[in-house]
Amino acid sequence: MPNITIDGPKLNDLDLKRTVIKEITDSIEKAYNIPRDHIVVIFRAQSPEDVGIAGKLLLDMKSQKP
Repeated sequence: MPNITIDGPKLNDLDLKRTVIKEITDSIEKAYNIPRDHIVVIFRAQSPEDVGIAGKLLLDMKSQKP
């Protein structure tokens, strides 16, 4: 049973989440040739203050952009 985890910013739009889950499920079903009810997709939301890139918090990097 494939488990797909998406780590990223929170998606507040439920229709967008539905679309992302459907498209990922469609792709995995086709690639692995397994039933879609065996495919699990999980969103794990990360806040900008919980992510670091290049030694800096993402929150700080956003505030420094012009």
